Amino acid sequence: MSDVFISYKAEDRRRVQPLVQALQADGYSVWWDEHIGTGDEWRQTIERELDQARCVLVAWSKGSVGREGHFVRDEASRAQRRHVYVPVLIDAVDPPLGFGESQATSLKGWKGDRSDARYKAVLGAVQRIVGPSGAPVAESSKGGIDRRAVIAGGAVATAAVIGVGAWELFKPSAAAASGSIAVLPFANLSNDPSDAYFADGIAEEIRTTLARLSGLTVIGRTSSEAVRSDDAPTAAKKLNVANILTGTVRQSLSTIRVTAELVDGRTGADRWSQDYDRSPGDAIKIQTDIAQNVASALSAALGSVAKAATQIGGTQNAEAQRLFFQVRDLAKTRATGTEADYREAFELLDAAIRLDPRYADAYALKSLVLDSYANAYDKDRAQLGRDRAEALRLANIALKIAPKLGIAHAALSLVYSSNLQFGPAYEEVKRAAEFAPGDAAAISDYSSLTSVLGDSRTALDLSQQAIELDPLNPGPYNNRIFVLYSARRYRESVDYAQQLQRKSPAKFNSWGTVGEALILLRKFDEARTYVDHQEPDFWRRLTGDALLSARSGDGAGAQAKLERLQQIFGEAASFQQGEIYAQLGDKDRALASLEHAYEIKDAGLVSMKTDPFLDPLRSDPRFAALMKKMAFPA
Repeated sequence: MSDVFISYKAEDRRRVQPLVQALQADGYSVWWDEHIGTGDEWRQTIERELDQARCVLVAWSKGSVGREGHFVRDEASRAQRRHVYVPVLIDAVDPPLGFGESQATSLKGWKGDRSDARYKAVLGAVQRIVGPSGAPVAESSKGGIDRRAVIAGGAVATAAVIGVGAWELFKPSAAAASGSIAVLPFANLSNDPSDAYFADGIAEEIRTTLARLSGLTVIGRTSSEAVRSDDAPTAAKKLNVANILTGTVRQSLSTIRVTAELVDGRTGADRWSQDYDRSPGDAIKIQTDIAQNVASALSAALGSVAKAATQIGGTQNAEAQRLFFQVRDLAKTRATGTEADYREAFELLDAAIRLDPRYADAYALKSLVLDSYANAYDKDRAQLGRDRAEALRLANIALKIAPKLGIAHAALSLVYSSNLQFGPAYEEVKRAAEFAPGDAAAISDYSSLTSVLGDSRTALDLSQQAIELDPLNPGPYNNRIFVLYSARRYRESVDYAQQLQRKSPAKFNSWGTVGEALILLRKFDEARTYVDHQEPDFWRRLTGDALLSARSGDGAGAQAKLERLQQIFGEAASFQQGEIYAQLGDKDRALASLEHAYEIKDAGLVSMKTDPFLDPLRSDPRFAALMKKMAFPA
């Protein structure tokens, strides 16, 4: 006799599985028709188990409330007569007539998180009928890094607050291509909530591998995480894709269990599924197998190249990969990145590299992290130079190991940009996009650099491509605002931004760009509302204040803001000081500020070729000489 009998429509088997696993983890014995053995008289077996079960949990879905759901309704009727009926909703449906008196708990979109309040409600209903369970199933009690999931990383926007309104406005007009997929975050079914980073890491590795395949469109991480609670058809509709990959991960001291399911986004039907029960050290083999099988299910041609794609930049050392996952989790869960956060990331990456000295992904990520740290925290030019040289060395090691690794080319591009080597930076960001054609971040970076170098047509095409790859991520939309601004299409930039702001305000964060566009349109009162929305002593706010004052004829006001900018940021804001002096008509000081920016390698100089606030200087031979030193690519 089982504690709980699960009644459900056969087509909902994989959606019910997380509920079975959760109840088992909480110590209850569960019977569902997966237990029927070969040769069993299945009707008699089901009837016996149904009548003996201490509780009957009925999963109401579109299928089970429909015409073909008569078996589920019969089982629910028996449960009601015995007063052991517990209803749950796995779709947005009402239970059939006669079954609505008991309050049903909605588990729509739930993936197995036992800390979720909805599951707790179901567990409470079971406990009231069956009584307390035995001891929970023993799982990992290992220690680990405390996942302080307080905040979303600066470069990774919080997706949970994004509404569907902007999707309706900005979604691609074409129908989803059959070779398109979203890899949703895998649900963490382990007892330890801090293991969530590992489940997310497995999904991200699979997503990264698939994004390398040129015949496949892969939706970016932020958008995929935004629909993690939706069923497959709903997620597919929001993301405009034909396929959804979902999964779960459960870890114990001796076993890792991964379940993966490829679903047709239009029908909800399985295209491929597999359960893996392996030792913890086999996690990498599982990821590789899933990526290859998914690619094969979508296209035989994709399957033939997926195996090679899974080998690029990775490791066969499971512990090294786990450390790498922890660093990516830091970027996602820590807001701006404190100095201590950077130090923790360095320690984790160094440990991963010690375990596998040929782990190219780890070298590339350390290069990116180090360059970012140097720009934020280095105290003098000497330290800045040393850290950038080390970041360059790390990126080159990664590329020596894996020449086609997109993240390594992106890291090298960032170092070159930091050193004002914009020609090589452009070539590397282009390669990063070529080697990861499905990576929205790589495409967006390529778009940004292309725009400031003056190729607005290509930049706009790339910005739209990035939006389609990550349609619920605010980043690509704000990048498009910037690309339109860099193309000097100020009215279009403002209109696009205000349309985004109206339809989905959580996505909009380009206050400085729109404020400057409005200044250039001489809409000074409107510009003030955008400039003033930023923090009072933020460098972009002080620069915008000074430019607004200068353009509107308030020279004294512009000078006061300039002095405040100098007081707070000193030489680090040399480029911005050059912009302000140019607008005040002081060419000598403007050019001196830009020359100093060049000496200290001020990253703001990347905009020098297209920046409209430097226009008063463009006819000066000294400006032309500085442009020549900058060696911008054509």
